[in-house]
Amino acid sequence: MANHRTWGNGEFEVPDGYLNTPSIGLPPRHVADAVVRLVDRWRRGADSPPDFDEPVTFSRQGFGDLIGVPGDRIAIGASASQLFANIAAGLPAGAKILAAQGEFTSVTFPFAAAGATVHEVPLAELPEHVEGHDLVAVAVVQSADGAIADLDALRAASEAAGVPVALDVSQAAGWLPLQLDWADWVVGAGYKWLLSPRGSAWLAVHPRAVHTGRAVAAGWYASEGQWDALYGMPLRQAEGARRYDLSPVWFAHAGAAVALEYLNSLDLKAVRDHCAGLADSLLRGLGLAERGSAIVSIEADPARLAEAGIKASARAGKVRLGFHLYNTESDVERVLHAVG
Repeated sequence: MANHRTWGNGEFEVPDGYLNTPSIGLPPRHVADAVVRLVDRWRRGADSPPDFDEPVTFSRQGFGDLIGVPGDRIAIGASASQLFANIAAGLPAGAKILAAQGEFTSVTFPFAAAGATVHEVPLAELPEHVEGHDLVAVAVVQSADGAIADLDALRAASEAAGVPVALDVSQAAGWLPLQLDWADWVVGAGYKWLLSPRGSAWLAVHPRAVHTGRAVAAGWYASEGQWDALYGMPLRQAEGARRYDLSPVWFAHAGAAVALEYLNSLDLKAVRDHCAGLADSLLRGLGLAERGSAIVSIEADPARLAEAGIKASARAGKVRLGFHLYNTESDVERVLHAVG
């Protein structure tokens, strides 16, 4: 059974017990309708490639607004790992990367594949180990269990040691208020908490880091005037963050432009209080300590939860549950009833 729930000007049609946002976020009706209209225009041959420039610009700006970074610092891509690969490709031979233990592999694999050594430590100890590394790469909110990185401590440690920082906000942006203009790199995928189609992702690049990466998939869209750079040499990359642009997945970024406008219209502190509040309510009901995160990881039988109509994911030997705008206390009660 689907429930109709609203937040701001967003109306959601959500199945009972849907707690799988850390895997796939559900769009409000007007975002899904916008994508449907695009598909219909595609079917009728109503669009040309330049028609998508404006929504791509809006998605770029929308992501920047969510993380507190100017829009002209934002590059577009299709996935987190593809964007992290741009950072990894610019590192010196034998580079040492500091990461959280059990980090999502889209954060760490691009560096390991590029030949860097990835040193993993417990998330809480990350600031203590910054010195002596070439880069810190970490998710602001951990995918497996929702643990939140201490960004203030990490920033202080990285600035003191002169070590750049690359952050992944794929499990944070959209529910957690963020101000990340200090970070060298910020990567985010759109299909989870940002309620956008898969194929939309962004890379925020601090001016000091622009020329420290290497565009591994440079194409015409990464040039200063992309429509004037379709043919022939020489290489003519954009000077700023756009040098890392991937040619856009049209429908994904067009849908994201609408979704991000919606999210930016909300009071994100209220969103955080709602999402983390529901997650903490579940933890209290289970006799566990509150964590202030929208994602929780619990010991439970996945089959039993599925039988109770709960949509979740099995991660790192536990069941991962995520609470977003469209969830209510009834979802908490459903889980508590299912686990007894």
